[in-house]
Amino acid sequence: MISFISKVVADIVSSKQDFKDLTLVLPSQRACVFVKNEIIKKISNATILPKIVSIETLMQELADIRLIDTTQLLFEFYTIYLKEFNQKDYDSFVLFSSWATTVLQDFNEVDANLVNSKDLFENLSDLKRLNNWFQTEEHSKLSKNYIHFFEKLSVLYKKLYTKLKSNKIGYQGLIYREAVENLEYYIQYNSDKRIYFIGFNALNIAEETIFQELLNHKIAKVYWDINTDILNDNIAGTFQLKYKKTWNYYKYNPFNWIEEIEEDQEIEVIETPKKVTQLKHVGEILEETKDFSNSVVVLADENLLPLALNSLPLNVDAINITMGYPLKNIPVSKLFDAIFSLYINEEKLQKEIEKKFYYKDVLRVIDQPYLKKMFPEDILKLKSEILKNNHIFISEIEIQEYINIENTEGLFSVFTFSENINTILNNFCKLIEKIKENSKGIELEYLYRFYTIFKQLISLNNKYGHLKDLKSLQLFYNRLLNLEKLSFQGEPLQGLQLMGMLETRVLDFDTVIITSVNEGVLPAGKSNNSFIPFDMKKHYKIPTYQDKDVIFSYHFYRLIQRAKKVYLLYNSETDGYGSGEKSRFIAQLELNKKNITHKIVSPRAQRTEPNLLRIEKTEDVIFKLKEVFQNGISPSSLATYIYNPVAFYEQKVLGINEELEIEETVATNTMGSIIHDVLEQLYKPYLNKKLIKEDFKIMFSKIESLLIQFFTKHYKKGEINKGKNKLIYEVCKKYIQRFLKKEELLVSEGNELIIVGLEEKLLVDFDIEQFDFPIKLKGYVDRIDLLNGTLRIIDYKTGKVENSQLKMADFSIIPTDYKYTKALQVMLYTFMYIKATKKSFDNPIEAGIFSFKNLNSGFIKMNFSDKPRGKEYEIKEEIMSGFLNELKSLIAEILNPEIPFIENENKKF
Repeated sequence: MISFISKVVADIVSSKQDFKDLTLVLPSQRACVFVKNEIIKKISNATILPKIVSIETLMQELADIRLIDTTQLLFEFYTIYLKEFNQKDYDSFVLFSSWATTVLQDFNEVDANLVNSKDLFENLSDLKRLNNWFQTEEHSKLSKNYIHFFEKLSVLYKKLYTKLKSNKIGYQGLIYREAVENLEYYIQYNSDKRIYFIGFNALNIAEETIFQELLNHKIAKVYWDINTDILNDNIAGTFQLKYKKTWNYYKYNPFNWIEEIEEDQEIEVIETPKKVTQLKHVGEILEETKDFSNSVVVLADENLLPLALNSLPLNVDAINITMGYPLKNIPVSKLFDAIFSLYINEEKLQKEIEKKFYYKDVLRVIDQPYLKKMFPEDILKLKSEILKNNHIFISEIEIQEYINIENTEGLFSVFTFSENINTILNNFCKLIEKIKENSKGIELEYLYRFYTIFKQLISLNNKYGHLKDLKSLQLFYNRLLNLEKLSFQGEPLQGLQLMGMLETRVLDFDTVIITSVNEGVLPAGKSNNSFIPFDMKKHYKIPTYQDKDVIFSYHFYRLIQRAKKVYLLYNSETDGYGSGEKSRFIAQLELNKKNITHKIVSPRAQRTEPNLLRIEKTEDVIFKLKEVFQNGISPSSLATYIYNPVAFYEQKVLGINEELEIEETVATNTMGSIIHDVLEQLYKPYLNKKLIKEDFKIMFSKIESLLIQFFTKHYKKGEINKGKNKLIYEVCKKYIQRFLKKEELLVSEGNELIIVGLEEKLLVDFDIEQFDFPIKLKGYVDRIDLLNGTLRIIDYKTGKVENSQLKMADFSIIPTDYKYTKALQVMLYTFMYIKATKKSFDNPIEAGIFSFKNLNSGFIKMNFSDKPRGKEYEIKEEIMSGFLNELKSLIAEILNPEIPFIENENKKF
């Protein structure tokens, strides 16, 4: 394959012109590198190379104006905007920047296409007034401001243009307009020079004017990269065909070049579901590629760059990336996002006076890898204290108490908020300098890029003062992150090329892989991010979305025209936004080319059997289990084993407990502990006494004070005065009041109720013949009482318990069904109490639960009847004996070294 660049350079070299008088102009800076390399290959003697520049560089030289930075341009524009609008009417800087970028893009296109700005903005203003002409009612203030805005556009444009020009800086369109203004002067003093324009396609009016003037004065020559197929295409060759027909120069001179390209090509269209599959398949294609020196992967959707980098195979040893990596995807951006959220939420939650931060924001900050690497011990301590004390809001003073300020000044500075924007930015810079001490490699590049952003914002804010509050700073910072990219450094002439579509201009490759060849991506869908209406753009010859379709059509066909192997991948997955349709470019190729193959790629679905965790009982495990049972096993631990044996192993053998978490909302178990403690304190004064109605009046009076006391104990520093916690507090109070009313009614109806025990601690021996070591059972019984002579073993449950959960005629189902673990608990409590107190079964004994979510059911008793509606509540010796046999079997299973701990695949959560 003879590339376009090779052919152009050969023609220039063969012309025998003096290189020092030549300027080669290309569409991009990257193309300049390839042209320079090709010239070096073609010449044999030492010589001075011609001047090789991009079109943007040439325009800046012609205009004698430097390109302004986008961020600085926004600050300059806002300064002018403030002067033109009344103080009551103007937008904040953040709101301004949201629409100003669109206005500046319109200004850019107006200038680049040499539009009469006065005429255009007057017509635009008239058009907006006409849109409101037929409204009978009086214009609203919003409508008047809207029209006034368009009336001011012309003034804003003139003021900005004049100020920038006087400072010798400008946006691209301004530079192009000024370049045209200076063209006559340039021609006059450079008649002995030659300029070669290489590989251009769609030109704006300013470029067209310059090209034609230089051609007509025989100073320039243009090399077009086009073949007969593209030129005859209704879309792709639109611009070149227009220049060929309308430029006066081509009436008398040849149009270089219209080529006849007859290359043997293999084109493979690959349909893939989802974006990830596309990039994974690209990796598979590259794995089979032996030489990457003339290969390119083109990402039509540049947002896929991170995926593409992660999908590269190991045989890609050198790569050149033309696209920038978005700053928002860089890890260090998460750190500053977290710090901004910390400050913003402090204001939002109205905690700035108290200087308190929301715990999630604090944890999000200290969990950032950069800080954890710098202050591992202090962060661990701070996190532990927050969780231990249940800090929903934590103050700067408390943070200061928990960490060593002398050693962690950089960490504590994060939590020192300032209302001065420059102070915040300077603190960010200091933090970066501190982080830099513990960083290396690419991390230093990341940090330096953010350091320059913050320094630039400090400089601009010192000069203009537009960033006045934290929210403005955060929103503008986020906007910068979405726009700015980190450029990759590499050798553009070596290895695999990874490019965006526009970066392929002028370049040719043997192997071309293009991803996301979908309608709406290549070409992009209809979009009109502009204040200038479509019809007005057409009238003033300003490019529209239709022109962009033409541009991408040309680039697509030009890129593949000389390639020997072409892979076109598209996403076939349809979603709510209409994606999944292959590009019209593929459909057109299918009509015009015969050598196209099709392929459907889909991820391999592998069926995997559930991999249940299995833990064998080694000698060490058995030793630990014996220790556990000798110290005492509780009903709740046995319930854990029934639910999931592996969880039992983790808790009892390994000693792994659940990780502490902040209770932002009072948890169910905390709520249960509070209710248990309140009821214990209410009934304590009446132990072993017959309760009377007057006792309950005293109890009712103590509920609120006891609730506050135990909320403080169990919920620690959590707030209960508002939100969900206030509701939970009221629910607890309602539960206790309803329970006491039922108890009061029971007593008032003549029943004798005596509280025998509260939160009774039990520890008893449990003999199993097959084991030669003592086994103990332990637990706390919430309440033991006597109701009309019947001993009742009672457990309180704040959750909902149904009668069916305590109805059991066959105890053998207990070890196999977690549903019946509540029955296991109350039966165990009964056994332990009877054994500890040496009670007999001569007097009636019942066991059951008070469910606070099911208080209407009253005391839910163990029911041993085997009949559907039968009732058998009394616990007799033979019933207890049957239960104990099953309990022995369960404990024997746990201690059996032949039975491993196997994860329960049917567990619910």
